Amino acid sequence: MSKKSNNIVYPLAFPKGTKYLCELCQKPANKICERCRVTYYCDTEHQQTDWFGIHEKICQSLIPLRVPLPFLPSEEERKKRDEDLKNKKLQLIEYTRSIAQRYLFEGDYQRAIPGAMTSLKLVIEMFGLKSVDLVPSYLILGEASQGLGNLSQAQEYLSQAEWTVIKSPDCPLPILSKLYRNIAMLQIAKGDFDQALRNLANDVYYASEEFGTENYQVSGGYFLIANIFFKQGKMDVADSLYRQVVTMWHAHLRQVVNKKTEISELDTILGKKDEDDRDTETLDKFKVQELASEAEAKKVLYSIYEIRRNETTPDNQELTKIEHCLSMVHFLAKEYDKVQNYTDLLESKKDLDEILRSELQRVIYFIRMK
Repeated sequence: MSKKSNNIVYPLAFPKGTKYLCELCQKPANKICERCRVTYYCDTEHQQTDWFGIHEKICQSLIPLRVPLPFLPSEEERKKRDEDLKNKKLQLIEYTRSIAQRYLFEGDYQRAIPGAMTSLKLVIEMFGLKSVDLVPSYLILGEASQGLGNLSQAQEYLSQAEWTVIKSPDCPLPILSKLYRNIAMLQIAKGDFDQALRNLANDVYYASEEFGTENYQVSGGYFLIANIFFKQGKMDVADSLYRQVVTMWHAHLRQVVNKKTEISELDTILGKKDEDDRDTETLDKFKVQELASEAEAKKVLYSIYEIRRNETTPDNQELTKIEHCLSMVHFLAKEYDKVQNYTDLLESKKDLDEILRSELQRVIYFIRMK
């Protein structure tokens, strides 16, 4: 962040009745982002935290949402503008949450907070303080607080999420699933494993109802259950659940990668260019969700991989499946050097399945054609 974006403002110079509050803590502001000039901070630390957490990515996107709107004489024009602003806000909510969620999976809890705070404020602005749409942001903030060691703050955010869900009888199942999962995570941190298992059972139930019993989006609950049994020394149960988690991710990643390479081969034949540029700033809903999913997959699969590698008698077939998962995750993340490393490792195995070998070669061909 350059010095130019660190401008000082003087509250006494604001128009009468006008208050500008810090983006992160809501205290009176004395600094402004020079780039967008619609975002304020109480000090340099909060400005830098917000900048590196989310603001750098959305700075210009905030301008049309926060500047005074000009008068439009036509009702049709006003409706069109209002609808356009609504869609931009919804898009920004999804984007900021996904970025925050990715930071959580990467263990970067401090950087997760600004994105969650931005999404929370946008939801309040659009839907009010009682909307169930607040819950995902509360859960991210709670998990970030827990990761930073502030369990009381985490409990406060979870309580707000629970209260909101109680007041929303038609709460979507994915939100219920995530709520129970986050409650369980806090209980695990406190050592209350029995209660955590009960809440994780609810998590798995609601996720299965929404996505199906074999969907990778159910695997997060199973992974946490497996971790509890692993800590308790119940290795047979933990082993079975870890296998289930890997199988879910393997099926999902295999489907995504095969589809991507097949489409790319067709595009090459037709002379089309690959436009999936991860370096281009975008608010595309599906791309940012992919980033969060990749971060989750890395966290879960590397954790299980370490457990498997340190077993007295490692299961080579299971190791192969996990290594294939990791090669696919790195492929989707465009970390091609790591893809090559895992491909070399897998292809060195004499008992490698021929179908899998063919898929690996197709991925390497795709990379070389880039």
